[in-house]
Amino acid sequence: MYSYIPPIDDYRFLLGEVLGFDTAMADIGKDVDADLAAAVLEEAGRMCADRLHPINREGDEQGSQLVDGAVRTPHGFAEAWRDFAQAGWASLSADPAYGGQGLPFILQLWFDEMMAATNLSFGLFPGLTRGACEAIMAHADGALKATYLPPMISGEWTGAMALTESGAGTDLALLKTKAVPCGDGRYAITGQKIFISSGDHDFGGNIVHLVLARLPDAPAGVKGISLFLVPKFLPDDQGAFTVRNAMSVGALEKKMGIHAQPTCVMNYDEATGWLVGAPNKGLAAMFTMMNAERLMVGVQGLGIAGAAYIQAAGYAKERLQGRSADGTRGPVAIIDHADVRRMLLNIRAFVEAGRALGGWTALQLDRAHHHPDPAERIRADALVALLTPVVKAAFTDFGFESAVQAQQVFGGHGYIREWGMEQFVRDARIAQIYEGTNGVQAMDLVGRKLSLGDGAVVEGFFDLVQADLEAAKGTVIADASLTALALLRSTTTSLRGAGVDAAGAAAVDYLRFFALVSMGWMWSRMAAAAQEDSPLHQSKRAVATFFANRMLPQADGLAASIAAGEGSIMALDADAF
Repeated sequence: MYSYIPPIDDYRFLLGEVLGFDTAMADIGKDVDADLAAAVLEEAGRMCADRLHPINREGDEQGSQLVDGAVRTPHGFAEAWRDFAQAGWASLSADPAYGGQGLPFILQLWFDEMMAATNLSFGLFPGLTRGACEAIMAHADGALKATYLPPMISGEWTGAMALTESGAGTDLALLKTKAVPCGDGRYAITGQKIFISSGDHDFGGNIVHLVLARLPDAPAGVKGISLFLVPKFLPDDQGAFTVRNAMSVGALEKKMGIHAQPTCVMNYDEATGWLVGAPNKGLAAMFTMMNAERLMVGVQGLGIAGAAYIQAAGYAKERLQGRSADGTRGPVAIIDHADVRRMLLNIRAFVEAGRALGGWTALQLDRAHHHPDPAERIRADALVALLTPVVKAAFTDFGFESAVQAQQVFGGHGYIREWGMEQFVRDARIAQIYEGTNGVQAMDLVGRKLSLGDGAVVEGFFDLVQADLEAAKGTVIADASLTALALLRSTTTSLRGAGVDAAGAAAVDYLRFFALVSMGWMWSRMAAAAQEDSPLHQSKRAVATFFANRMLPQADGLAASIAAGEGSIMALDADAF
């Protein structure tokens, strides 16, 4: 395999020339400029390249194991976690009130990209801990925050989300885990959860589970769900967390990918827990951490695509096969063949636009949390809500497709383990499934997010995109994106008020359509900024034109598919399948 190269030059370009990072930070009162941000990312990239990438393949081959009821992670993972936490990476974007560094979320998001690129299984540990912290921060009482947030933010402790049950996946209304009050503020939690990533490990320290359960008098359905904090260790008489809670790992899931990540079946046998938020209001608390995780998962698809591109481009420039197009030279490096270039450019056009769109979304999240104007915070929060299902689903769909195309560049060698490409394909696949399948994300976009503010949020986003594209009018990418945006606007209007079947038939195509236009917008911004003769700027203009000519035309087919409606989908009787 080729060495991992952190995309620091691209981050610098986006921070300084495309996303207006310095202005964005001044707006929210953060004393961070593009140079400092790039320096932090450079150090983060070094951590990923030097510590996480070298243990990725061995971690995949060893996998996590369940030994005498305890999880043993692959060789090097516990040591890497220690180094990760001691260097302060666990606290990068967390609240300084609880020991965090309070750095902008865009740095966290791009750090997540690099972790996914180098070791997706490892990156889930800090990502899930961060999501749990956000839920505790938003919904727990002061005592729970003071006890649990500082060690979780420092990396001394980790977190996990325990939501799914064998009979309750997407439909959480069916969950059966029980929570019985003990009369002293504690609750006894009983039930079994499945697919619990980072549910146990051998890093040392506590593991804080956030568990969805029902109180004895809870109403039926999702209105009767509460959230509970259930730690692996409870405090002893001296306040040290040494007492083992009544929770255990029943099994480790045997998975297609992310073998090094312990995905646990968790049993809670009257385990002690504390209520997070109000009784029967657990769904809102759950979505706080779920939405944070959905951005992280989207970036996992982006990270794997970027890493796969590095490997495939390196191989394509060295692998000799076939003759030149004019037949005069041979064998030539396969990068000379048009079809290989097409695959590589498909990946690169997604990765660089996705990196920009993810960064723009992260800046909106910081704006939603820190802008001094309440109205601006509300506006930015609504934009993040609109784009979250797009980032999660489109980035993981394109990410998996990119991993497969990169594998294809290798030909037969892509199917052989030693090159690492088949691991990218296996690892990338889960990101389309967990934290809400991509079909669910698409339905969320069409069924809920398009109606935010009676449609004002999506129209405001379209207006923002159109203004930028109009400013760049006359370039290939801006003109193509304007045409696609007009079609997206009319398609959006046609979906308003659509029935369940019509929305379901259109949703996945619509989300991809939305993502393509959003990436076209980012490519237009990048091309407009890239006016020098430097290699980086020349590459940006060339890839922008490729995106306009070869990827954005998918929008026409998607619009036609949506316009066809649900008739042909629903026509076949269920018994005929």
